[in-house]
Amino acid sequence: MTESPTSAGAIAAAVETANKSVAPSKQQPKRILGVMPNFRAVSAGAMPPPPTPKQAFVLATKNSFDYSSFVFVGITSLLAETSDAHPALGEGVAGFGRYYWRGFVDKTDGNYLVIFALPSVLHEDERYYAKGEGPFLKRGVYAATRILITPDYHGKNTFNASEVFGRAMAQGISTTYYPKADRTVGALAVRFGWAMGRDALTNVFREYWPDIATHVLHRHP
Repeated sequence: MTESPTSAGAIAAAVETANKSVAPSKQQPKRILGVMPNFRAVSAGAMPPPPTPKQAFVLATKNSFDYSSFVFVGITSLLAETSDAHPALGEGVAGFGRYYWRGFVDKTDGNYLVIFALPSVLHEDERYYAKGEGPFLKRGVYAATRILITPDYHGKNTFNASEVFGRAMAQGISTTYYPKADRTVGALAVRFGWAMGRDALTNVFREYWPDIATHVLHRHP
């Protein structure tokens, strides 16, 4: 059967073509340093078509179950256990396991809400569109504020409801599996703030990575 022009495969190919159409020094790689997943980034100047629900689902799945996700959750879980972030979860190997599965669920349900479910309903494009040029500080502010501003399916900037409400909903879901002491409004607000801040910093790093790779490391991004 011939694949339709609007299928997920065709759109993915269009994104790849759009990314490759820009200067090498401005291209966003699929992985940063060959490890960190960068599947949601669109190179500066590239204009791919809006994602289909199927493509958004695949993107959320890749971000959730990539091998690096298991490593990242392991590191954050170890740090959380070391700092005794949730005393009720205990310590040692058993405690680490309790931290780990909760951290993995946090990451996974957040991804599916922010990247797939809400964008498909609200028609928002949750990919990061790199700016790639302009004053250094202005680019940083642009990147960080993408957690609050995102293009819709028509390319017009709109309030990033998928990110804000998706992260908030993920915190609401977490009340079903975190200890009672961690279900307070204050605790939920802190975790929501950390999640939003992490996404903002990730966007900033994505924005500057081609410059770092090209001018500091002297390599292709």
